[in-house]
Amino acid sequence: MKYNTIGQSSIAVSSIGLGCMSLKGSKHKQGVELIRKAFDSGINFFDTADLYEKGFNEMLVGEAVQDFRKDIVLSTKVGNSWRADGNGWDWKASKHYIVKTVESSLSRLKTDYIDLYQLHGGTIEDPIDEIIEAFEILVDAGKIRTYGLSSIRPNVIRQYVAKSNISAVMMQYSLLDRRLEEEIAAYLLENQVSILARGAIAKGMLINKPAESFLQYSSSEVQHIIRNLNAFAKRHEVNNLTAALSFVLSNEAVTSALLGINTPLQMSEFIQIKEQIRLLSLTEKTELLSGVRALYFTEHR
Repeated sequence: MKYNTIGQSSIAVSSIGLGCMSLKGSKHKQGVELIRKAFDSGINFFDTADLYEKGFNEMLVGEAVQDFRKDIVLSTKVGNSWRADGNGWDWKASKHYIVKTVESSLSRLKTDYIDLYQLHGGTIEDPIDEIIEAFEILVDAGKIRTYGLSSIRPNVIRQYVAKSNISAVMMQYSLLDRRLEEEIAAYLLENQVSILARGAIAKGMLINKPAESFLQYSSSEVQHIIRNLNAFAKRHEVNNLTAALSFVLSNEAVTSALLGINTPLQMSEFIQIKEQIRLLSLTEKTELLSGVRALYFTEHR
């Protein structure tokens, strides 16, 4: 497993991280075992959020990593608050809320610090300077080591990069969502801010789920991309998961790709192919993208 540093921090994460959102409390024991197997396989980056399962996901992760807490990078997110009746959540991005809410995450995660604390969304109308101040207070207090942003809004991303010390931006990236290639990837790379990629297999369509329209691509365009991927995988004697992850990690702005493993079978499959994941050459990328049009962010530019 390769390890890369997040932004300008000293925090090194595995090139594949475990996105823990897909681990459900109804299968608590299995979730704990999967996290421990992920660690044994070389994964040291585990991502959750206070929003997931109303905090129970953080509790699951916190329990699972106790024996190796000091050896991993633990990431969670803040900014959304569940309503009292449990029927949905509201956006609460303020200095007071962030500084207060970190304590709940620390308690659920059974730790005294969070390696990467991310704003879970964000709009251009938010009190951005105040939010940045909250994260800086938490860094100074030793509650968090660094902070970042989980967002696909270019205008919001630019504000935080320009005004703050963020280390990372978590955003969607795959063969079916290459919007960040237009300009945001180069911008983040230039400013030494890491991209943490989610959605590398595009809801499973790049692996085994039926093709359907996705973002700006029609279902026929999605099918064309999948055919390219199938042909590439066959030609290079790898499976689709290996090829899809290799494509994502071949973007030099990407530091880690988060994979949502939620069954023992998926974990076994990952362990079998993890050493085959590699950086693709320009020629290989061209193979995968033959006949594929570029995508662009159409909102929040």
